[in-house]
Amino acid sequence: MQQAQRREMSDQISWARAMIFAVGFFFISALLIGQIPGYIYLQLTSASLEGLEQGSLSLGLTCIAAFIVIQVIVLLFDPKPVVPPIILTGLGLIFALGGLALMIWSTSTGCNINQNPVVTCNQYFPMAGVTWNPILGGKVLWFQPNALDLVMIGAILLGIGAAMIFYSQLAIREQRNPDRSDLGTTPAIRFMIIAASVLLVLFMVFYAYVNDQGLAYQLSPSASGAFWTQKTIDYILSTVLGLAVFLVLGAFALRLHYLMRPVRKRTMSILYAVGALGFAQLGALMVLFGLLAYPLIDWMHNWTFIGLNSYLTICSNKLAIPASCFFSPQSGYIVDALVTTNFFVLLMAAIWAWRSHRNIVIIGGVVTAAVLALATLLIHLYPTEYLIALLLCGGALILATVWTSVARREFAVVGENKLGCLGQWLIVGTCLLIYLAAFAFFSIPGFRETEPNVPFVSGGTIAPHVAAGQPPILTATDAVFMLILMAILAAIQFYFLTRNRYRV
Repeated sequence: MQQAQRREMSDQISWARAMIFAVGFFFISALLIGQIPGYIYLQLTSASLEGLEQGSLSLGLTCIAAFIVIQVIVLLFDPKPVVPPIILTGLGLIFALGGLALMIWSTSTGCNINQNPVVTCNQYFPMAGVTWNPILGGKVLWFQPNALDLVMIGAILLGIGAAMIFYSQLAIREQRNPDRSDLGTTPAIRFMIIAASVLLVLFMVFYAYVNDQGLAYQLSPSASGAFWTQKTIDYILSTVLGLAVFLVLGAFALRLHYLMRPVRKRTMSILYAVGALGFAQLGALMVLFGLLAYPLIDWMHNWTFIGLNSYLTICSNKLAIPASCFFSPQSGYIVDALVTTNFFVLLMAAIWAWRSHRNIVIIGGVVTAAVLALATLLIHLYPTEYLIALLLCGGALILATVWTSVARREFAVVGENKLGCLGQWLIVGTCLLIYLAAFAFFSIPGFRETEPNVPFVSGGTIAPHVAAGQPPILTATDAVFMLILMAILAAIQFYFLTRNRYRV
């Protein structure tokens, strides 16, 4: 035991573990420094602030939900339950059922098949026909149509409820079992990771060759029949993907629980700090920005000092202010620079703290990776995007779970073999193959703010339906084929890297 502790505290880390840590940090860096600032800039400078309101509220509520889950963990395990676990089980059941009911209601009622360009049913609030105390040209108060995504609210309630049930049951089990050791990556965790991976790969292959809309029109040629048939197909697919996401979330939560359990006195305060000083503050800021976007731009439009109003805002119709206003590219550059700089400083601080405060870096890193995965889903619940968002969320959560698994035990042994030319190729080649696989994986989504690097259009066998007289849509499955090929090659090389146990 003493030898194992000395090995864990050593500065040495095996090449396999180092590679997984590097992939995790690369994922976080790509999103925090690249994708999120780009997304914020795009929504800020869009001709409509609808996406800005939706995105800000989604990001903010995701961070607040993460803080609530962390607070539940602290209440149950620091060091003993402050609240009886059975109470949280009951509350979690209410939240989960309420969130599920809200998701089903908002996606299956109020559907007008003549709505263009996409039928959204009752997903967004306020709807165009709803009016209540309008001010500043809004529908409900100052809020423009489609400001709030009800499916996102339901998904967050479902996630919080499931987390309450999961951790409260773990707390009840710990009250009966005094064992506080780290059980490592148990067979149950491995099964959940493998099952989720299989479900995600099966969906990816199916979706590459069968487009859901095209299949719906083949089964029901009429517009009304095709709409409800596609709804049914998408419900089935989203259930499969949702199961995969919950499986890998369970694996991540259980592995993180085991990882922290032997050293709770040192790690529970870190987890709370990540939630209270990180997610709670950022979440509150984003929610306030989403709620007050229109009053803010109306106020900024009146800044006449040295022409700041026209420099920071653009209004297309002087008779519709702030409804026709949006932020100028200059405002986007300023906000983009602030966001990028703060995230860059945070990542550099993590590198500096790796040697002396490793627990902070590991816990903060894996939790941030999981929250970013969930945020990817919750800001892309538009009817034409949520299936791919579920796929991306599941893939990113698998990375976070594997990262958590290697934090202490997996691939921890540092070997005695010299690295040599073969070892160097296994390291560099595996990193390159992982990068190419990720390159292909993130080319699959056709989100409004992203452009694919590798061609992908669903429907290799059953193509998307087009109206009469319109040219057919050219499909492409290159991204999926490249992802599977690169992933297989990377797995083979990673196997030999771990098998040879090279000296650091």
